Amino acid sequence: MGLPSLRFERPAAPLTGIYAIVDPAFAPNPAALLDDVLAAGVRIVQYRAKAGVDGGLLRRLLARTRAAGAALVVNDDVESALAADGLHAGQEDLAGVDLASLRARLGDRLFGVSCGTAAEARAAEAAGADYVGTGPFAATSSKADAGVLLGPAGLAAVVAATRLPVAAIGGIDLAALPAVARAGAAMAAVISAIALAPDPRAAARALVERWETVRT
Repeated sequence: MGLPSLRFERPAAPLTGIYAIVDPAFAPNPAALLDDVLAAGVRIVQYRAKAGVDGGLLRRLLARTRAAGAALVVNDDVESALAADGLHAGQEDLAGVDLASLRARLGDRLFGVSCGTAAEARAAEAAGADYVGTGPFAATSSKADAGVLLGPAGLAAVVAATRLPVAAIGGIDLAALPAVARAGAAMAAVISAIALAPDPRAAARALVERWETVRT
């Protein structure tokens, strides 16, 4: 059964701060993890499901983010993204895609694009993306094909190439946040540092509070 058609009103969540990725591969109870990150103050969340989006779970996640005034974007799956607040896509997912048509189809929904180079970031901006995801910042176990590590210098180069907000991703934990902020990223995307923590809510809250400190 397909997802229901919803009248779209994107939450006014800012593209800044901790960007939490909820992935069932790392979280046995994705809805509970989402409750934790929302309670900690996270206001932009990505639902990533490499094995396929669960429509029922997506609806439950969306109900929670809407109640919190947060935005929920879906990784890779355009049809599912149309039932949420936006789409995040990688370079491989966009190969051969008419980006102008995709941007038009998404309407006012968020459109995020993974970019590993300054050139890719400029192309994403030209295509109408709302933000850029850049990484891997550091070594990560959450994505086997993450690519060459960018580090602070690589991240800063992407930030300098675009006017779009940049979300750093890959191996980001509490200790990495100052370097991510100094490189100019608007957001820090986190998976395992929250999902695999003994207390995900406390871990998310610590990240949110630390980010607010290093970005001021």
